[in-house]
Amino acid sequence: MTTLLCEIEDEPESLEFLVEAAQAGDRDAFGELATRFEPMVYAIAMRRLGDHSEAQELCQEVLVKAMQKIEQLKVPAAFGGWLRSITVRMAINRQVRRAPMITTEPHTLDATCIESTTPLDAALANERAVQVRGGLARLGDLDRHTLEAFYVRGESISQMSASFEAPIGTIKRRLHVARKRLARQLETAAAV
Repeated sequence: MTTLLCEIEDEPESLEFLVEAAQAGDRDAFGELATRFEPMVYAIAMRRLGDHSEAQELCQEVLVKAMQKIEQLKVPAAFGGWLRSITVRMAINRQVRRAPMITTEPHTLDATCIESTTPLDAALANERAVQVRGGLARLGDLDRHTLEAFYVRGESISQMSASFEAPIGTIKRRLHVARKRLARQLETAAAV
């Protein structure tokens, strides 16, 4: 009993000695600290992350970070609390930054994927495109050229104004009128 009590009383001194030695660059001293505190770091990481491999990885990262920053510790006796706070902070950061892990089998994933377009959608889009091209062909040259410049070639109103040698207001009016005429052509074709 007295031997155990002496070890407990001596441990804070040896802890301070190890921390001071590690701060002075003694890697063996830091290795001893890592060995003593790794179970605590792992336990915190496991409790926070809930995954063995994640907790092991975080444990290694925490110990590396502690080794890099140990000279910043002002009170050597507070090493355990300091290491605990690093672990908690890094665990929270890892939880926030990681995407939720969803494990699935490839055949399950294939079965749940929904295609956004169906063959019917493609057929309808193709039919609409044919109708629009037919409606454009039935328009007068000015209306057709105006719509093609804006919608097919992607010209801006100012570019169209320069190429048609017409004021911007006129181009806007031509677009408005050409759209209405095309809509009428499409309605007529649909009614037939």
